[in-house]
Amino acid sequence: MARSVVSINRLKWPGTLAALLLVALVLGTLLAVALRAEDGTGLGAADWAAIRFTIVQAVISAALSVGLAIPVARALARRRFFGRGLLVTLLGAPFILPVIVAILGLLAVFGRNGIVSHALGWIGLPPLSIYGFHGVVLAHVFFNLPLAVRMILQGWISIPAERFRLAATLNAPIGPLLERPMLRAVAPGVFLVVFLICLSSFAVALALGGGPRATTVELAIYQALRFDFDLGRAALLALVQVGLCTITALLAWRIAAPDGLAGGLDRVVDRWDGSKAMDGFWITAAALFLLLPLSMVILNGLTGMLQMPASVWPALMRSIGVALASTGLTILLSLALALNNGRFAGFAGVLPLASSSLVVGTGLFLIIREFANPLSYGLVVTALVNAMLSVPFAIRVLAPAMRDVEHTFGRLSDSLGLTGWARLRWVILPRLRRPLGFAAGLAAALSMGDLGVITLFAGTGGETLPLLMHRLMGAYRMEAAAGVGLLLLAASLTMFWIFDRGGRVDAET
Repeated sequence: MARSVVSINRLKWPGTLAALLLVALVLGTLLAVALRAEDGTGLGAADWAAIRFTIVQAVISAALSVGLAIPVARALARRRFFGRGLLVTLLGAPFILPVIVAILGLLAVFGRNGIVSHALGWIGLPPLSIYGFHGVVLAHVFFNLPLAVRMILQGWISIPAERFRLAATLNAPIGPLLERPMLRAVAPGVFLVVFLICLSSFAVALALGGGPRATTVELAIYQALRFDFDLGRAALLALVQVGLCTITALLAWRIAAPDGLAGGLDRVVDRWDGSKAMDGFWITAAALFLLLPLSMVILNGLTGMLQMPASVWPALMRSIGVALASTGLTILLSLALALNNGRFAGFAGVLPLASSSLVVGTGLFLIIREFANPLSYGLVVTALVNAMLSVPFAIRVLAPAMRDVEHTFGRLSDSLGLTGWARLRWVILPRLRRPLGFAAGLAAALSMGDLGVITLFAGTGGETLPLLMHRLMGAYRMEAAAGVGLLLLAASLTMFWIFDRGGRVDAET
């Protein structure tokens, strides 16, 4: 094993370059922001209100997501039924779903003209209004409930079947004996991950928030830069955003779930506890909450496709181009970092989690502005920032697979004299096709649906598909926006499928 590490370490320099690029992007743009913030006059009342709103909505969104995920995950862990595997798979869909498309689906269900408002009108109650604090929280729960369910479900599945059998033999209660210790170990980390995601969620606040009482820090940065052109205030808010994300990321890293559940013999858990009716209620409610908005996106999109503007096709081409460039860069950076496997590379791989697209975008805007018109580089900057934000997810897919390949084939490769690029070409890459395809699909889907930094840089006629859809929604052309949303959804899922499927065709492992 030691000889394998030495051999693969001959390819360290690409990882060092990749790590330097990521550190420069995150810390360099942060330095540019900090230098500009010196000209600011401090935080005003509206800025403090944005900070309070950001923290409060993130706390409530994370608490609701984790609190609702616990009974749903417990029901899925206890019950076996037809379609359970498909439902668990669909729980991963919101993660790659374009945010702006999902918001359109939520409006179709919970908006003033949505299904729920019509149902309330039948019994004489006023319609719902999804905009503002409760709309932001509702959207965050929609996006993060599936993630929390998947993470907590893994905790439940990790409890060995032997412990359930021992509890049954002793007639001991399952909750205090097995479930509560697992939740104490898993739930705090899940809460912090969801809290971190809600802190840096820009598109949700842009579409459903706004106004003095529903503005997040990221939305305030965008408004300061685009509408007020107050660079000092935007820079100061960007520093606040980075501080909040960094503190949360450090807490999430420190509160790692301890493995105190021991191991078992991998037997299938046969549960006898719990109410079938109550478990059925939670599973049905979660499925309706997640799948009904997606169904409305498809239904409304089919009728709205004929009303799409002609600019939709150039916007689609721009989005595909940005997604392909971002995906290629993500794979190159992640593969180089995984090959390096050093502490500096590991630090650079997680560093983007402490930043956000708006903060990096603000820094790049300030840097480019010294030499050229930033609006001319919107697509390039978008692809670069999207790749940076996808690296933490891609490297978590590639690094474990890389270690498995070295553990299995390292000695054989050393005995054959395969080192450096030859080892990468003939041993590693053929066995990384599956994780490479999945990571590429993930990066492509995330980039296709991104509505972040492009809002800072895009001028008239240079919008991507998510930005065009948002502008149609802002102009109250909801039918055309629904058609664009369906096109964006189809493009995102197709990009993910092509890369993921491409990685699995004729793969050796």
